Amino acid sequence: MQRSTGLLVVTVLGLSATACGSGEPAKSTAGGAAPVSITVACQPAKSAPKERQAWDDDVATFMKAHPGVTVKSTDQQPCYDPKTFGPKLAGGQMETVFVVPVTNYNDVIGQGQALDITPYTSEIKNWNDLRPDVRQLVTKDGKVYGVPNVHYGVGLVYNRALFTKAGLDPNTPPKTWAEVREAAKKIAGLGAGYVGYGEYSGGNTGGWHFTQAIYGRGGSMVTDDGKKAAFNSPEGKAVLQNLHDMRWVDNSMGNKLLVGWESLMMAMGSGKVGMMLGAPDVVTDVVNKFKGSVADYGITGLPEAKASLSGGEAYMINPKATPAEAKAGLEWVDFRFNTAGKGRFDFARGKTLGNPVGVPDNDVYGDSATGKAIKQDRTANATLPVANYQPYVDAAATIPPKAEPVHAQELYAILDVAMSGVLSRQDANIDSLLSDAETKANSMLATKG
Repeated sequence: MQRSTGLLVVTVLGLSATACGSGEPAKSTAGGAAPVSITVACQPAKSAPKERQAWDDDVATFMKAHPGVTVKSTDQQPCYDPKTFGPKLAGGQMETVFVVPVTNYNDVIGQGQALDITPYTSEIKNWNDLRPDVRQLVTKDGKVYGVPNVHYGVGLVYNRALFTKAGLDPNTPPKTWAEVREAAKKIAGLGAGYVGYGEYSGGNTGGWHFTQAIYGRGGSMVTDDGKKAAFNSPEGKAVLQNLHDMRWVDNSMGNKLLVGWESLMMAMGSGKVGMMLGAPDVVTDVVNKFKGSVADYGITGLPEAKASLSGGEAYMINPKATPAEAKAGLEWVDFRFNTAGKGRFDFARGKTLGNPVGVPDNDVYGDSATGKAIKQDRTANATLPVANYQPYVDAAATIPPKAEPVHAQELYAILDVAMSGVLSRQDANIDSLLSDAETKANSMLATKG
């Protein structure tokens, strides 16, 4: 999936180890220190001139406030590209400051491809406001290797306009899977081309959504030690049985197999799909990239959720960085990505640029002072109907996050087959699909060690 949060990505394989010496924090570049130059990832593309100019303005403001520091931006969108990430990392070509999706934290840290930034965390002024559970994701053996940048949980995205058209109350979205099934049947009953509930079946997206659903039901993808598959369980069977029945008994899922991130997003943007699992940024992408009507979409909590798949990304520092470069890099991360009212959190500027403002798509600060300031500013400058997302906000506060499994992408590819099976064959044998997937997953996990 091409998304900023990098949830669906290709696991980095065969990364070459690089020496990692963090040293002591460098002195400020001001006051006579030697000049330092850093490269930073994620400059917006030329095809988004307003956003690119805002980035360039931030670079200029930052350099003025940090004499002696030169920031060179990499023209790179999306910030994380699975096709280039592995080769760049293995070849030592990564920027001083680069983005790593949560699925790749362990690989990058374990291979020595991220600097130990423990001595530098004071450069992130609100470091202690970051959620402890999110900080723990970038911590290994008591050492810190990244600054969490995005964190979110999965919910149920739904089309409020279709709910109204189907005689459903958009202000009371489904809270159980039984209610999802009933709502989906009514939406599909609107006529040809209407789909009550949309789901993926391939391109790793099927297995990814299977993971979302099994987590919500209280199940797991792997055992606690990460060595065996755990999805061939009552919870896993319930996921596939529910989808099979919606597809073949209720006829509420349409007859097209959706493979790859864009396929379901395009369908959602068409205004003909009633519901799908997704994080809040689905709303932003449906409106921005797939021309959905901004007032139509709402998001609520994951039905009957015992846990919610969490996703996100962090900024990490190249292990080749000098102490001065590491310090300057984290000062940039602090300014651009971690300060309320500045950089990416300059919602007033985003509003003037015509960006969609108001989706609660990042809970990296929780209810800390920084988190509250960000939420207040986002609401004050909202260009989207924030009331449509309140059911998600209310539910998310009570649903514990659960991280993606080890070797997530390989597992997602394996579970694609099971998802495709129940959505393409009325006579699909769920027990056999899960048993076959379990065998393949256990073989893969054994190989990975």
